[in-house]
Amino acid sequence: MRVQTPSKRKAVSPVIATVILVAVAITIAVAVANWMGGISGQYTQFEKCEIQSAVTTLDSVNNWNTTVKIKNSGTKTATLTNVFVNEVEVSTYGASAPTAAVSTITTDLPTAGLSIESGAIGTIKVWIGVNYGSLSSGTTINIKLHSAGGMDYIKLVSLP
Repeated sequence: MRVQTPSKRKAVSPVIATVILVAVAITIAVAVANWMGGISGQYTQFEKCEIQSAVTTLDSVNNWNTTVKIKNSGTKTATLTNVFVNEVEVSTYGASAPTAAVSTITTDLPTAGLSIESGAIGTIKVWIGVNYGSLSSGTTINIKLHSAGGMDYIKLVSLP
């Protein structure tokens, strides 16, 4: 019968083996978490605009001139495409300031829309003719901005 002699090789102690396994597991967990965070960031972008102010004045040619300031507080670029006043879409997009009293509603919003980057502020002007409908001083109007993403942003404004 042959007697085994102790080998000269030493094994890794159980404590060291446990530390190595835990370090490998933590490294893999951190890598997976970063990878999943990157993937979810691509699919969770959103548009969120806030109308910061809407001020209406009566201009020199007797049109109500409303200046609307919008801030995009979302993570995605927002594109505003339509303007409605009291649920009626404006008649002319891309207009400049009217030089005479008008009987329609016009806006300087470009026909292709206004893109507002994340964190940026955009301005839209809306002109409402004093001869439009039955509006008068003191009337509250509803200005609604519609985006390409399907969102509506509404502000109530009192005519001076």
